[in-house]
Amino acid sequence: MTTFKVNGIEHTLDIEPEMPLLWAIRDEIGLTGTKFGCGIASCGACTVHINGKAVRSCVTPVSAVEGQEITTIEGLAVNLGETNTSAPDLAAVQQAWIDHQIPQCGYCQSGMIMAVSSLLADNPRPSDAEIDAGITNICRCGSYPRVRKAIHALANA
Repeated sequence: MTTFKVNGIEHTLDIEPEMPLLWAIRDEIGLTGTKFGCGIASCGACTVHINGKAVRSCVTPVSAVEGQEITTIEGLAVNLGETNTSAPDLAAVQQAWIDHQIPQCGYCQSGMIMAVSSLLADNPRPSDAEIDAGITNICRCGSYPRVRKAIHALANA
């Protein structure tokens, strides 16, 4: 048995301790916003927050998150404590994604949003070099220029 919180809700699961957090979130808890991409922590589609820090969930065993606070894309706005009057279920970074029309296929975007929100929490005004170093998620559609534009818009808001 392992116990951890996802988006503020405590879950106790009877699963193997080496099960990747990604599969516990998707298959056991039923939150499918976190995506499987590569399975080796290279692409970032599976990025979630563990205690506020961006982590690749495909290689994080559930044994490593016992008692921890996990935030997925579904709980981002609530867990950041943000209130967006035009869209109360969205965090500012999610609204920036809409405003800057970032997604193309959209598959990687939940992980990208989670990585960007963590970067901005640690560094509210990142330079281009800091964005390049901090956001290593892969987008096969090549939405990087719009991601950078959204990050800078959020930093200047």
